[in-house]
Amino acid sequence: MSADKFAFFIQVFPFIATIAAVGVGGWVITTWLRIKHGYPLDGAWGQQVYPKKNEEVVERVKLLSQENAQLRPELGAVKDRLANVERIVTDDSHRLTQEIEALRVTRN
Repeated sequence: MSADKFAFFIQVFPFIATIAAVGVGGWVITTWLRIKHGYPLDGAWGQQVYPKKNEEVVERVKLLSQENAQLRPELGAVKDRLANVERIVTDDSHRLTQEIEALRVTRN
């Protein structure tokens, strides 16, 4: 290797090393975050390295599914109530007053 090529290599090497270190560091941090939050790791071809299928995870999924099924009807009711509130807010006050008075009359 000639002296010019060697001098050029010495000047460029810190930049190449920095880019490589940032890339490896990013990969390590990403892998650590995935492990910390329970995401399965992917291999070189996209396959899962360790699919977490222990009883604790299966039970947690069942509980979350049950909670989800319980919350869906409640969410529908909240949406209906919100639609009524939006209708009341956007209606003119005269019509709103008439509807309230009509409700009072039907209650008595």
